[in-house]
Amino acid sequence: MNNITTGKKGEEIAVNFLVKHGYKIIERNKHFSRFCEIDIIAAEKNTLVFVEVKTRKNNNLGIPFEAITKTKYEHIKTGVFTYLNENPKYKKYRIDAIGITLEPELKIEHLKNI
Repeated sequence: MNNITTGKKGEEIAVNFLVKHGYKIIERNKHFSRFCEIDIIAAEKNTLVFVEVKTRKNNNLGIPFEAITKTKYEHIKTGVFTYLNENPKYKKYRIDAIGITLEPELKIEHLKNI
């Protein structure tokens, strides 16, 4: 499995996880620039949730959340504010991260309001 395949598999797992926990998926892979893509935009009750998904085959090279650098987070925020400006009906929002490790067994971690 290459990185793209691993990432897509992780996003599918994350979508299923969110739906199972009552989230409504609004958009996936929303591009704002070549530097900014929001993996999942969802709604939880009256809150818009922007989700960054990081997937690793295993933890040999570190945990998934370590891949969310300060620069990556700044790019995510740029996308969030662009989306909110284009969709002013949303007043409440947050940024979440979902870390997925595929092996030796599936592990899903959901950090809210990062």
